[in-house]
Amino acid sequence: MELKGKVINFLGDSITAGTGASSPDKLFHNLIKEEYCLAAANNYGIGGSRIARQHKDTTDGNPRYYASRVEEMDPDADAIVVFGGTNDYGHGDAPIGCFEDRTPDTFYGACHDLFEKLITKYPGKPIVVMTPLHRTNEFSPGRNKFPNTRVLPLVGYVDIIIEVARYYSLPVCDLYANSGIQPNVPIIREKFCPDGLHPNDAGHVIIAQRLADTLLRV
Repeated sequence: MELKGKVINFLGDSITAGTGASSPDKLFHNLIKEEYCLAAANNYGIGGSRIARQHKDTTDGNPRYYASRVEEMDPDADAIVVFGGTNDYGHGDAPIGCFEDRTPDTFYGACHDLFEKLITKYPGKPIVVMTPLHRTNEFSPGRNKFPNTRVLPLVGYVDIIIEVARYYSLPVCDLYANSGIQPNVPIIREKFCPDGLHPNDAGHVIIAQRLADTLLRV
């Protein structure tokens, strides 16, 4: 994909919104905008938001799940980037569900629902799916899990995102596998992800590089 002059919508959570970066111009999507002369990098990141719909309200005000925001996105965008899943693992309460689910009330179903809505709104346009980054507590799922449901480590959510994206033949930028950011290694946390979750300016440079490589190939 030729990036110069293109409009790209970025749908995400707090990392896309900007938590961890020192200023908006340091965010991965704005770095790509500057480097490749995009016409626009539309930021649809909301901190604390999840791919799946919550079953109960939480102290963060239950920010709207991803598919519920698709209708408000720029309809004339040339490409879409989706970056989420870490909050579903960390503090979402939706059950995992199964591949056959098609509603936003399980994680599997929410991935299907989101990808189908994006494909319907942007037929034939590139839709790139980014997997979550590693985080310091990636084997200790959060407090809000749905009662009597199976609990997965973060990599389980990564695998579901990849599985459902493959079903729709959507390209994946697998940051979990290929970013080089693993904050459980002290020196990596210090340099790229000081709070163990949100990348800093240097971390956003890496994300921008990995994502740009994917976008240029689609």
